[in-house]
Amino acid sequence: MKTIEMREIAALVRRLCMEANYYLPDDLRQAFRRGEEQEQSPLGRQIFEEMIANCDLARENDMPVCQDTGMAVVFAEVGQDVHLSGEGSLEDAVNEGVRQGYTDGYLRLSVVGDPLRRENTNDNTPCILYTSLVPGDQIKITVAPKGFGSENMSAMKMFTPAASKQDIIDFVTDACVNAGSNPCPPIVIGVGLGGTSDKAAYLAKRALLRPVDAHNADPLYAEMEKAILDQVNASGVGPQGLGGTVTALSCAIEPFGTHIAGLPCVVNISCHVTRHAEGTL
Repeated sequence: MKTIEMREIAALVRRLCMEANYYLPDDLRQAFRRGEEQEQSPLGRQIFEEMIANCDLARENDMPVCQDTGMAVVFAEVGQDVHLSGEGSLEDAVNEGVRQGYTDGYLRLSVVGDPLRRENTNDNTPCILYTSLVPGDQIKITVAPKGFGSENMSAMKMFTPAASKQDIIDFVTDACVNAGSNPCPPIVIGVGLGGTSDKAAYLAKRALLRPVDAHNADPLYAEMEKAILDQVNASGVGPQGLGGTVTALSCAIEPFGTHIAGLPCVVNISCHVTRHAEGTL
């Protein structure tokens, strides 16, 4: 049994909030380079150059890669052989880490405490926390800030079991193309398929954590990912919605078992700065 203090969790989350906003994952920067090479529009290539320069400046100067530093989405994988010690709950510790990370890191505070009263909490809490119990004696935490220019472009459809693969591909494609410039393309596409409506939404968000150069291990879904990516990139929306041949960098589908009477599908679109950082205690 390993004991982990709540203050350690808060400290890790604090650090990850800043790292996620300052440093884009290497696989994403490499995708920018590939996109620049593939893009046929001169303006689109220039936009890719600016994206790469912005990414590098943020890393070199420990500054946010985007002015919208997002709502903190946190995934905590808690080992079964971990004993949590200290005051408060795991959720309290994670929110304390977000509070410290966003204020100490001079990150934009974008969260309101109530959806209708709209009063800013001034510390970017509450965060969105997903917790899972896993084997082992460690806690793995991933912080994935999500801006709402892209989050607002989410889409859900409760298909019937009679829906074809092409129906799903077309629905995802339409959601991405209709989003236009709003999610700051080139985008990363997360798709949750199956489960219940809420499970599909979780899967779509989780899909955005997959490296952009990785494909689903199941050939059926890998083929669908490629088909969606090809159709979205054939739309002509292009970088920043200004026209071009690279509208999306990646598509990740995460499937799950579902009821015999349903086929939920959720699309979660991420902007070109698909941020996330992870650490383990």
